[in-house]
Amino acid sequence: MATTETALVGTLSRISGPMIAASGMLGATMGEIVRVGKLGLMGEIIRIDGDTVYAQVFEDTGGMYLGEEVHATGVALAVELGPGLLGSTYDGIQRPLITLQEQSGDFIGRGLTAVALDREKRWAFTPAVEAGAEVRQGDVLGTVQETITITHRVLVPPGMEGKLTSVAPEGEYTVEDTIAEFEDGTKLTMMHRWPVKRPRPIGRKLPSDRPFLTGQRVLDCLFPIAQGGSAIVPGGFGTGKTVVEQTLSKHCDAEIIVYVGCGERGNEMADVLTEFPELTDPNTGESLMNRTILVVNTSNMPVAARDASVYTGITLAEYYRDMGYNVALMADSTSRWAEALREISSRLEEMPGEEGYPTYLAARISEFYERSGRIVCAGKEAETDEPRVGSLTLVGAVSPPGGDFSEPVTQTSLRVAGGLWALDASLAYRRHYPAVNWNRSYSLYFSELDPWFEENAPAGWRDNRQQAVQLMQRDAELQEVVQLVGPDALQDTERLILEVSRMIREVFLQQNAFSDNDAYCSLDKNAGLLRALLDFYEESRKVLEQGVSLNRLLDLPIREDIARLRDVGNNEFAERRDDVVANMRGQLNGLIEKKG
Repeated sequence: MATTETALVGTLSRISGPMIAASGMLGATMGEIVRVGKLGLMGEIIRIDGDTVYAQVFEDTGGMYLGEEVHATGVALAVELGPGLLGSTYDGIQRPLITLQEQSGDFIGRGLTAVALDREKRWAFTPAVEAGAEVRQGDVLGTVQETITITHRVLVPPGMEGKLTSVAPEGEYTVEDTIAEFEDGTKLTMMHRWPVKRPRPIGRKLPSDRPFLTGQRVLDCLFPIAQGGSAIVPGGFGTGKTVVEQTLSKHCDAEIIVYVGCGERGNEMADVLTEFPELTDPNTGESLMNRTILVVNTSNMPVAARDASVYTGITLAEYYRDMGYNVALMADSTSRWAEALREISSRLEEMPGEEGYPTYLAARISEFYERSGRIVCAGKEAETDEPRVGSLTLVGAVSPPGGDFSEPVTQTSLRVAGGLWALDASLAYRRHYPAVNWNRSYSLYFSELDPWFEENAPAGWRDNRQQAVQLMQRDAELQEVVQLVGPDALQDTERLILEVSRMIREVFLQQNAFSDNDAYCSLDKNAGLLRALLDFYEESRKVLEQGVSLNRLLDLPIREDIARLRDVGNNEFAERRDDVVANMRGQLNGLIEKKG
């Protein structure tokens, strides 16, 4: 990224992995970007002691030697914001990976720089204001059709306001061309820069009164979170954290997706890079990459860049939120980010906290999750003079060592996130996906979201959910009895609870990501499938009360018909469900007639 260098030059006096020290830097500021050595490696100042500064370098420091020059740039780590972000793949400091590949091949060379936004591409700009208009931060200057489905609103950058003396006419411009000018001579372009560690200004926060719909039955029904809310997805190795994050990226109802691969394995991110461009957005029918930004910092990349990658991702997400879009940020995984903080802290010789993590770990994680929310955006639409509403929903994967949820990163995240989608290794080993443990997971958004579900979801949504939860809780109690004395000691009504709970787990809570009909589940199908299972339970209880044995009831083929309902498409589901429920009642009534 291009920077304007100042005259401040120091001397490299210490090298400790990704952390360096430079003397003779009196006047440098915290968070300032420096260029280190002959290669000009980018680093960020994280500590100042007299005229000596300590910086984390975002690239490999191998081969550097003491005495090399360190140049201060006078600016903080910032990202470029403007048309052209969607569909792009960046590293942790917003260098486009495609450009870096063209410069150095498949293995990224050190010291390379590349602008994040294409300076040559021309965008069709349509002005929304006229010369003489009074504007302030967040107001819409004009629009650009960034992709087929996303209109990019060109906003007045934060901190700027005044009277416009000129506005560019409708036409094609690059991101560096002047599209408007203030009375004091300040020129505005379609792009601007913003420091990644500073939250972008907003109008005000709004209540979390509508759900973030994922298309996953276990999440939407049992553990919903709000649009603009936050959730963590902790789980041990092999439990499917990355699969859950990628599934949410494909099927959630957000208009913009920012996917941050922080410290994950390279082959996982390679799958994302090859798979996402080929996927179709179920909401628009266009390529999924038309609404996606990828920020990639894999486990073999420099550890210091992990710290930057999560901030880069959330700043890009805030930018589109400020345009009035519903944005979802997938951070995979925040544990790798915390490990990077721990490594840098140890090299700075700071006092360690629990398990060696820095004492400010909780503050960093809290600040990160607090940048989510549903807001009234700063500024207004030029034509309607109405405020815009946007949201940023944050879903962070956590990788506790050995699946131990008591470790510091998980516990700290639990205190600030509104939802817990706990992944269970035993479920994953049984091929139950998503492997969400329904006994450990929870959501803190029920009271805020229930009014929305009452108005917009199928009738009986909340009652069905509560009945299903009660059945599974009763099942957990009965399983303890079964382990002691066996299932034969239970009454038929109790054995029926075990059977129906098993059907809820295998038919309702499981989803097949490889099935076109089952990978995404609408609210109508979600409610209808659960209602069919509960109808089977209620009708079966009536049959048992008439003296029919449970074994005869379980021999009926209707259970298989109910199980196959989940493979019915969303559009055809209602008709097929009605047929299955009618057939179920007929078969159960037939048992009563035979008994009579």
